[in-house]
Amino acid sequence: MKKTLFKKYLRITLMIIFVSFIFLGVVMITFISRYWQDEKRELLSKNAQGVAAVASESVIMIQNDQYMVDGKRMQAFISAFSVNIDADIFVTDKNGARLLSAYTGSGEVGAGAVSADIMKQVIGGGYMGTGTLKGIYQQPHYIVGVPIQVLSDNGATVTIGAVFTASSIYSLQVYRTEALRMFLIAAAAVFMLSFIMVWLFSYRLVRPLHEMSLAAHSFGEGNFSVRVPVTSNDEIGQLALAFNNMAASLASGETVRRNFIANVSHELKTPMTTIAGFIDGILDGTIPPEQQEKYLKIVSTEVKRLSRLVRTMLDLSRIDNGELKLRPGRFDLTNTILSALLSFEKAIEDKHLEVRGLEDAESLFVDGDPDMIHQVMYNLIENAVKFTNEGGYIEIHVEDKADRDVVRVKNSGAGIPPDEVDMIFERFYKTDKSRSYDKNGMGLGLYIVRTIIGLHGGEITVSSVENEYCEFQFWLPKNKEKQIKAEAEDAPFKELSKEKKEPKG
Repeated sequence: MKKTLFKKYLRITLMIIFVSFIFLGVVMITFISRYWQDEKRELLSKNAQGVAAVASESVIMIQNDQYMVDGKRMQAFISAFSVNIDADIFVTDKNGARLLSAYTGSGEVGAGAVSADIMKQVIGGGYMGTGTLKGIYQQPHYIVGVPIQVLSDNGATVTIGAVFTASSIYSLQVYRTEALRMFLIAAAAVFMLSFIMVWLFSYRLVRPLHEMSLAAHSFGEGNFSVRVPVTSNDEIGQLALAFNNMAASLASGETVRRNFIANVSHELKTPMTTIAGFIDGILDGTIPPEQQEKYLKIVSTEVKRLSRLVRTMLDLSRIDNGELKLRPGRFDLTNTILSALLSFEKAIEDKHLEVRGLEDAESLFVDGDPDMIHQVMYNLIENAVKFTNEGGYIEIHVEDKADRDVVRVKNSGAGIPPDEVDMIFERFYKTDKSRSYDKNGMGLGLYIVRTIIGLHGGEITVSSVENEYCEFQFWLPKNKEKQIKAEAEDAPFKELSKEKKEPKG
């Protein structure tokens, strides 16, 4: 049988409460017993001393070192005292013979005198113990003995006997049993109340976790629409909130995954169908020899398209695995931009686009990975060419600042809708859902661009006015030490170049 967290928590909590009650009961009964014993012995001792004092005052005759007390008065006194303190009282002479006694009937009392060794202890200062008084009682009693002392004619203190007070241990057992019974009744009531409260608390505590378990099971079946109610602001509530955020992220990731599969399937299917169709047409003679070059060029274009797709997927895989590493070096950023721009020369001419901003561009050496920055510029220029309107413009500016190098790529055209600007750098996101413009992309280019710029310690932003323009701007931080060293090494060449430009007189 499956043990749920609720049952485990309830069982452990109730076990702790039960053990606590047992410990509390043992401590309480032990404390009550010791307290009762101490109180009882103190009461017996005080009353024994009181009776001894009365006995010493009741001496009526002294003859031949024999002391006599008023027996009738003492008997009445100890009988009343015995009933009052619920204890046996008896008076003995100094040899242990019982002279006067009063018993409460708490136990059978045998005949005979008190043993000599006990009398020795009493006469020596007092006796306190638990037992049968050497056979006088059949059941154990708490027993206290004190000496009866009087003053002789010469002023000396003389012990003439002893007073014993005794109380049955059975009375303690009755008292302890009654206290235990009351404790058990109270403990049972409190335990039932605790059980109800712990059950309710455990249920409320575990219910969100149970709901999360059911939701996680639904996630495993592919249903990411389930959410857990957030009913508190404590750790459980925060966990439920984090769980819901995770569910939203999983749902978004699932949507991205499905879109990715659809995109990849489409992107692979289209060029492969085109390539297969044209090659089959050439092989079976459907395409005449004079048109084969034309269609082979189309096949070449589609192969390049597939190559770009595979390269993009490899870049994405390297990013996800943390394998995208920089190979830093110092390179000419302007030359890298021109090289990337030349890759789109035909597309720019076909759309009659105007390229601005590079007329007077000078060399600008920066620190970074030249291949990755080339890919950044390639993706940004490809994006600009793709979405610039017919006869529009592409404007590229490079700016050398004190602590960074800034590149801006701006193009005319439809721009980006305001509600999509914040999502433009997300993976697989494409602003043109209908693919009327973006037929070759997968929505990964700008995501890869942002990742590369981030690896360089820079940042990329986008601004756009719908139906007017779109502008991407990124910056790369400068390495101060390399910059100073490079300027020092380039100084002689700059002076020589300056001299060549000056006219000779």
